[in-house]
Amino acid sequence: MNTFSILLVEDDSIERLKFQKVVKNLKGNFAISEAVNGKCALELLDTQKTDYHLIISDFNMPIMNGFEFLIEVKSRNEFKNIPFVIMSNTNDLDELKKCFELGISGYFKKPYNFNDFSKKVKTVLEYWNNNDIIKA
Repeated sequence: MNTFSILLVEDDSIERLKFQKVVKNLKGNFAISEAVNGKCALELLDTQKTDYHLIISDFNMPIMNGFEFLIEVKSRNEFKNIPFVIMSNTNDLDELKKCFELGISGYFKKPYNFNDFSKKVKTVLEYWNNNDIIKA
């Protein structure tokens, strides 16, 4: 079974733990790398030899937010085709529109209860893990 590599970019340690817990209960072989902001995530992308299948990034983070990180990822040939999903609490439709224009593959609003969060993460991962485009 191939490993599905995810780069999770999230400054909130509780959100990262929730994500890990959800993934642990999924069927499949998932490897998760974590970064606390976009700058740290870029360092991981630049230094690790991992071929990520999916980036899931928070929108609101210190140092380099999700939008700035998205711009960097999409501007680099070696990373621009990695599916990029934004998760956020934002209600700013203009910000989300800009993200879609830059090429995000999806978005989900962070729910406040674990069951809803779990369902959303499962849906995103199951979709991308089963997507033939990624496996090509």
